[in-house]
Amino acid sequence: MHKHNRRNFLLGASATAAALGLAACGGEGAGSGGPDPDAEPSELTVGVAMPTQTYERWVADGDNIKAGLEEKGFTVDMQYADDDIPTQQQQIDQMVNSGVNALLIASIDGASLSAQLEAAAAAGIPVIAYDRLLTDSENVDFYVTFDNYKVGVNQANALMFGLGLLDESFEPAGDAPEGPLNVELFAGSLDDNNAHLFWQGAIDTLQPYFDDGTLVVLSEQMDIEQAATQRWEQETAQKRMETLLTTHYGSGEELAGVLAPADPLSRGIINALQNSGLGPTIEEGLPVVTGQDAEIASIKLIADGVQSSTIFKDTRDLADQAILSAESILNGEEPEANDTETYNNGVKVVPSYLLEVQMVLQSNYEEIMVDSGYYTPEQVEAGQL
Repeated sequence: MHKHNRRNFLLGASATAAALGLAACGGEGAGSGGPDPDAEPSELTVGVAMPTQTYERWVADGDNIKAGLEEKGFTVDMQYADDDIPTQQQQIDQMVNSGVNALLIASIDGASLSAQLEAAAAAGIPVIAYDRLLTDSENVDFYVTFDNYKVGVNQANALMFGLGLLDESFEPAGDAPEGPLNVELFAGSLDDNNAHLFWQGAIDTLQPYFDDGTLVVLSEQMDIEQAATQRWEQETAQKRMETLLTTHYGSGEELAGVLAPADPLSRGIINALQNSGLGPTIEEGLPVVTGQDAEIASIKLIADGVQSSTIFKDTRDLADQAILSAESILNGEEPEANDTETYNNGVKVVPSYLLEVQMVLQSNYEEIMVDSGYYTPEQVEAGQL
């Protein structure tokens, strides 16, 4: 298979970093925790709160963060919350009470931790939001994430590339199929701030095609609330796809593609499509389905011509950036930011570092996922780690 130039798929944050001053977060008062610039790393503990172990990527994130911080000499208190908000609240309360020196939080619900963040600020403990923005609180010092709007742009472009509307350079294809093409839209969990950015990036990119009638959402479910998938659950996405097929595609209407914002949703959607007699592969009539997170099961599906695309967010890089940010804060320095405008959490604009993302297709998955050492050929062949 011809491999596209990898640079074609690199979309994301500017490499130029802007220096910034961290806003005081009410954490000036003496407390049991917080940074001590004079302390040795071995005397400092970073509390790491992760949302769930049921998603492959969060396990990888946690492993990478823990290993990286420990390599630098820090002690790590890492807790997974099993996607249960009260559990995560309790875990962070415990970290604050034990006097951790910094908190790194990947939230389940970004707006649910205000009391914990207030307690952290009162104890002088700086807070870094990891991948998911912590909202409705002034007590957030820094944010490390990917360019989540660009993720949505990439997903929309991948959908249109799969439909034949865009060519390999993501320009309008000369031999584009005649519209209208029927597509359906899925969004992530409404309590995850990223879900809204993924959706906005995708919809902004697709809107001209809706406007001119090239793309049609037959169900007319075009609001994020209608398309949302609580907790990003595969079964929820599968059931909704089954309902859409039964309700809107029962009389010979043809579904060309599905915008899916994450790989577990993609696999649920593909299950529903295949169970309805479509496929089993894109070549054999399966609609084009997008994705995100480059989970091993979906990379195998891409290799096999079943799932059309995914977005790779290299969590090794995100963990590295989070560790650098934590190290800066623990040393009493300002973390490096490259975005000080985008991420308004409802109370303040949180200084951020955005990383690049890559679009993964059948034509480039080996280069991006295997040649980079992220997966082995055997893992791709098996579809599991």
